[in-house]
Amino acid sequence: MTSSPPPPPFDDASPAEPPGRVQDLGGYRRPAEQARPGLLWWAIWWPVGALALDSALLPISRLKAPLLRAFGATIGKGLVMKPRVRVKDPRNLVIGDHCWVGEGVWIDNLAQVTLGNDVCLSQGAYLCTGGHNYARASFDLVTGPITVEGQAWVGAKAVLLPGVTVGAGAVVAAGSVVTKDVPPGMIVGGNPARVLRPRPTRPPRGAA
Repeated sequence: MTSSPPPPPFDDASPAEPPGRVQDLGGYRRPAEQARPGLLWWAIWWPVGALALDSALLPISRLKAPLLRAFGATIGKGLVMKPRVRVKDPRNLVIGDHCWVGEGVWIDNLAQVTLGNDVCLSQGAYLCTGGHNYARASFDLVTGPITVEGQAWVGAKAVLLPGVTVGAGAVVAAGSVVTKDVPPGMIVGGNPARVLRPRPTRPPRGAA
Protein backbone atom coordinates (compact mmCIF):
# COMPACT_ATOMS: atom_id res chain seq x y z
CA MET A 1 0.00 0.00 0.00
CA THR A 2 1.49 3.31 -1.04
CA SER A 3 0.98 6.62 0.66
CA SER A 4 0.54 9.94 -1.06
CA PRO A 5 3.68 12.11 -1.32
CA PRO A 6 4.14 14.74 1.38
CA PRO A 7 3.21 18.31 0.51
CA PRO A 8 6.06 20.55 -0.67
CA PRO A 9 7.78 22.73 1.93
CA PHE A 10 6.17 26.14 2.50
CA ASP A 11 9.21 27.95 1.10
CA ASP A 12 8.81 26.16 -2.25
CA ALA A 13 5.22 27.28 -2.72
CA SER A 14 4.67 30.22 -5.05
CA PRO A 15 1.75 32.63 -4.56
CA ALA A 16 -1.22 31.85 -6.77
CA GLU A 17 -1.93 34.26 -9.60
CA PRO A 18 -5.55 34.96 -10.57
CA PRO A 19 -6.63 34.10 -14.12
CA GLY A 20 -6.44 37.23 -16.23
CA ARG A 21 -6.01 40.79 -15.03
CA VAL A 22 -8.47 41.38 -12.18
CA GLN A 23 -6.84 44.40 -10.51
CA ASP A 24 -4.72 47.02 -12.25
CA LEU A 25 -3.78 49.60 -9.61
CA GLY A 26 -1.21 51.18 -11.88
CA GLY A 27 -3.99 52.23 -14.23
CA TYR A 28 -6.27 53.67 -11.53
CA ARG A 29 -7.61 57.16 -12.17
CA ARG A 30 -9.80 59.11 -9.79
CA PRO A 31 -13.14 59.87 -11.51
CA ALA A 32 -13.53 63.49 -12.57
CA GLU A 33 -16.84 63.79 -10.70
CA GLN A 34 -15.08 62.78 -7.47
CA ALA A 35 -12.37 65.41 -7.77
CA ARG A 36 -12.80 68.55 -5.70
CA PRO A 37 -11.01 71.74 -6.71
CA GLY A 38 -8.89 73.73 -4.34
CA LEU A 39 -5.30 72.57 -3.91
CA LEU A 40 -4.65 75.60 -1.72
CA TRP A 41 -7.64 74.70 0.47
CA TRP A 42 -6.27 71.19 1.01
CA ALA A 43 -2.78 72.54 1.68
CA ILE A 44 -4.24 74.63 4.51
CA TRP A 45 -6.76 72.10 5.89
CA TRP A 46 -4.40 69.12 6.18
CA PRO A 47 -1.98 70.69 8.69
CA VAL A 48 -4.73 72.59 10.49
CA GLY A 49 -6.85 69.46 10.87
CA ALA A 50 -3.86 67.40 11.97
CA LEU A 51 -2.89 69.90 14.67
CA ALA A 52 -6.33 70.96 15.86
CA LEU A 53 -8.29 67.68 15.63
CA ASP A 54 -5.98 64.71 15.08
CA SER A 55 -3.82 65.52 18.11
CA ALA A 56 -4.16 66.47 21.75
CA LEU A 57 -2.96 70.04 21.22
CA LEU A 58 -6.47 71.52 21.21
CA PRO A 59 -8.50 69.69 23.88
CA ILE A 60 -11.24 72.35 24.16
CA SER A 61 -14.33 71.28 22.21
CA ARG A 62 -15.86 74.73 21.89
CA LEU A 63 -12.89 75.87 19.80
CA LYS A 64 -13.24 73.00 17.33
CA ALA A 65 -16.77 73.81 16.15
CA PRO A 66 -15.93 77.29 14.77
CA LEU A 67 -12.77 75.87 13.20
CA LEU A 68 -14.75 73.20 11.34
CA ARG A 69 -17.32 75.79 10.28
CA ALA A 70 -14.54 77.97 8.88
CA PHE A 71 -13.57 75.09 6.58
CA GLY A 72 -17.12 74.47 5.37
CA ALA A 73 -18.75 72.13 7.91
CA THR A 74 -22.25 72.65 9.30
CA ILE A 75 -22.05 72.26 13.08
CA GLY A 76 -24.86 72.66 15.60
CA LYS A 77 -24.56 73.83 19.18
CA GLY A 78 -23.07 71.92 22.10
CA LEU A 79 -20.54 69.80 20.18
CA VAL A 80 -18.23 67.68 22.35
CA MET A 81 -15.24 66.45 20.34
CA LYS A 82 -12.41 64.58 22.03
CA PRO A 83 -8.76 64.62 20.84
CA ARG A 84 -7.35 62.60 17.93
CA VAL A 85 -10.42 62.86 15.70
CA ARG A 86 -9.86 62.70 11.94
CA VAL A 87 -12.12 64.52 9.49
CA LYS A 88 -11.13 64.10 5.85
CA ASP A 89 -13.27 66.90 4.35
CA PRO A 90 -15.21 69.34 6.56
CA ARG A 91 -17.20 70.44 3.49
CA ASN A 92 -18.88 67.02 3.57
CA LEU A 93 -19.79 67.16 7.26
CA VAL A 94 -23.11 68.06 8.92
CA ILE A 95 -23.41 67.68 12.71
CA GLY A 96 -26.56 68.48 14.68
CA ASP A 97 -26.95 69.81 18.21
CA HIS A 98 -25.36 68.26 21.32
CA CYS A 99 -23.36 65.53 19.57
CA TRP A 100 -20.45 63.65 21.13
CA VAL A 101 -17.47 62.53 19.02
CA GLY A 102 -15.10 60.29 20.96
CA GLU A 103 -11.34 59.99 20.87
CA GLY A 104 -9.92 58.32 17.77
CA VAL A 105 -13.07 58.64 15.65
CA TRP A 106 -12.31 58.73 11.91
CA ILE A 107 -14.85 60.45 9.67
CA ASP A 108 -13.55 59.43 6.25
CA ASN A 109 -16.01 61.55 4.33
CA LEU A 110 -15.37 61.41 0.61
CA ALA A 111 -19.18 61.69 0.51
CA GLN A 112 -21.38 63.53 2.99
CA VAL A 113 -21.64 62.39 6.59
CA THR A 114 -24.65 63.66 8.53
CA LEU A 115 -25.15 63.32 12.29
CA GLY A 116 -28.54 64.20 13.73
CA ASN A 117 -29.10 65.79 17.15
CA ASP A 118 -27.82 64.00 20.27
CA VAL A 119 -25.70 61.47 18.36
CA CYS A 120 -22.80 59.72 20.10
CA LEU A 121 -19.81 58.30 18.20
CA SER A 122 -17.66 56.37 20.66
CA GLN A 123 -13.90 55.88 20.64
CA GLY A 124 -12.38 54.62 17.43
CA ALA A 125 -15.57 54.48 15.38
CA TYR A 126 -14.86 54.56 11.64
CA LEU A 127 -17.30 56.14 9.19
CA CYS A 128 -16.17 54.98 5.74
CA THR A 129 -17.88 56.63 2.76
CA GLY A 130 -15.61 55.23 0.04
CA GLY A 131 -14.56 51.91 -1.40
CA HIS A 132 -13.61 50.33 -4.72
CA ASN A 133 -15.40 48.26 -7.34
CA TYR A 134 -13.54 44.95 -7.06
CA ALA A 135 -15.43 43.58 -10.09
CA ARG A 136 -13.53 45.93 -12.43
CA ALA A 137 -9.79 45.77 -13.05
CA SER A 138 -9.74 49.58 -13.00
CA PHE A 139 -10.70 49.38 -9.27
CA ASP A 140 -13.09 52.33 -9.66
CA LEU A 141 -13.82 54.47 -6.64
CA VAL A 142 -17.33 54.00 -5.22
CA THR A 143 -18.74 56.39 -2.62
CA GLY A 144 -21.94 56.67 -0.61
CA PRO A 145 -23.16 59.04 2.11
CA ILE A 146 -23.58 58.00 5.73
CA THR A 147 -26.37 59.26 7.97
CA VAL A 148 -26.64 58.71 11.72
CA GLU A 149 -30.06 59.90 12.80
CA GLY A 150 -30.89 61.64 16.06
CA GLN A 151 -30.22 60.00 19.44
CA ALA A 152 -28.34 57.06 17.90
CA TRP A 153 -25.19 55.64 19.46
CA VAL A 154 -22.32 54.14 17.45
CA GLY A 155 -20.17 52.07 19.80
CA ALA A 156 -16.38 51.97 20.10
CA LYS A 157 -14.47 50.58 17.10
CA ALA A 158 -17.67 50.13 15.08
CA VAL A 159 -17.45 50.54 11.29
CA LEU A 160 -20.15 52.12 9.13
CA LEU A 161 -19.78 51.36 5.42
CA PRO A 162 -20.78 53.59 2.46
CA GLY A 163 -24.44 54.34 1.95
CA VAL A 164 -25.79 53.21 5.32
CA THR A 165 -28.25 55.01 7.58
CA VAL A 166 -28.36 54.35 11.31
CA GLY A 167 -31.94 55.00 12.33
CA ALA A 168 -33.08 57.35 15.08
CA GLY A 169 -32.38 56.04 18.57
CA ALA A 170 -30.57 52.93 17.33
CA VAL A 171 -27.46 51.44 18.96
CA VAL A 172 -24.53 49.92 17.08
CA ALA A 173 -22.61 47.60 19.41
CA ALA A 174 -18.86 48.02 19.84
CA GLY A 175 -16.78 46.44 17.08
CA SER A 176 -19.70 45.91 14.72
CA VAL A 177 -19.52 46.30 10.94
CA VAL A 178 -22.65 47.93 9.54
CA THR A 179 -23.23 47.02 5.89
CA LYS A 180 -26.90 47.98 5.56
CA ASP A 181 -29.40 50.37 7.14
CA VAL A 182 -30.11 50.01 10.85
CA PRO A 183 -33.81 50.29 11.75
CA PRO A 184 -34.76 53.06 14.18
CA GLY A 185 -34.77 52.10 17.85
CA MET A 186 -32.94 48.80 17.35
CA ILE A 187 -29.70 47.43 18.81
CA VAL A 188 -27.45 45.78 16.23
CA GLY A 189 -24.17 43.94 16.60
CA GLY A 190 -21.72 41.62 14.87
CA ASN A 191 -19.94 41.38 11.53
CA PRO A 192 -22.00 41.95 9.53
CA ALA A 193 -24.24 43.69 12.03
CA ARG A 194 -27.67 42.17 12.59
CA VAL A 195 -30.62 43.20 14.71
CA LEU A 196 -30.34 41.89 18.28
CA ARG A 197 -33.30 43.48 20.04
CA PRO A 198 -35.17 46.78 20.48
CA ARG A 199 -33.54 49.51 22.53
CA PRO A 200 -35.26 49.95 25.90
CA THR A 201 -37.03 53.27 26.34
CA ARG A 202 -37.09 54.79 29.79
CA PRO A 203 -37.70 58.36 30.92
CA PRO A 204 -34.64 60.44 31.80
CA ARG A 205 -33.39 60.10 35.38
CA GLY A 206 -35.25 62.43 37.65
CA ALA A 207 -38.22 62.83 35.32
CA ALA A 208 -41.66 62.52 36.83
